[in-house]
Amino acid sequence: MDDLSNRQTDILKALIKEYTESGEAIGSEMLEKKYKLGISPATIRNEMVELEKKGYLKKEYFSAGRVPSAKGFRFYIKNLMKQKTLSTGEEVAYKNGIWDERDDTQRLLSHAARVLAQKTGLLSLVVTDTGDVYYSGVGNLLSLQEFLNTDLTKALYARLDESIYWSKLLDRMQSAQEEVHVMLGEEDFSDPVYEQCASIFGEFEGANVKGIIGILGPKRMGYDSLTPQVRFFSDLIEQIIKGQEK
Repeated sequence: MDDLSNRQTDILKALIKEYTESGEAIGSEMLEKKYKLGISPATIRNEMVELEKKGYLKKEYFSAGRVPSAKGFRFYIKNLMKQKTLSTGEEVAYKNGIWDERDDTQRLLSHAARVLAQKTGLLSLVVTDTGDVYYSGVGNLLSLQEFLNTDLTKALYARLDESIYWSKLLDRMQSAQEEVHVMLGEEDFSDPVYEQCASIFGEFEGANVKGIIGILGPKRMGYDSLTPQVRFFSDLIEQIIKGQEK
């Protein structure tokens, strides 16, 4: 799989799982003890060095441990992650959350942002090709350790009101022709202050409006459960918008 051995793949998968839960740099001893990889801490440490050389891990300052890079997360999302399936109850909750606003597109999208923020516990965003930007859940981020960084939170909150930035993002995603779009860190946000951030967006389109809806949070978010939620909700919004046109 790419340029990774099976052993390196197992280590990367375990490290991402642990990092997602803890948000801390991960060391070889802890991986060996908790995940029973069948190899010694020394071997794990050597393989982590190789994963770092290949760009899948990076070393944190003032720590012996390592964290996944954007490349490591992309590899995990594309090749290793098993997406969870939404329950019928979750699907019904999403639908009921916005159904009463189905006849007015602006209210629908504004309410959809609030529902997605409530369901995911993250910041939600809706961007349309008509220049509208709706967001909700700013307070959700303040309980996450990454967003205790005041430089990050100030930059992020200022950007929420930059409609031109989000319009350009919408154009970029629509030209990519992907079902779900994942943005990871400085590489995708084009600014080092956002290195700890990630987002997941899905598209929707009707005759009179098209756009994206998604979430923004820490790079260690649970992609396996959040990705299907964003996909389902964006598809639901598209169905409702197209229903307005009949």
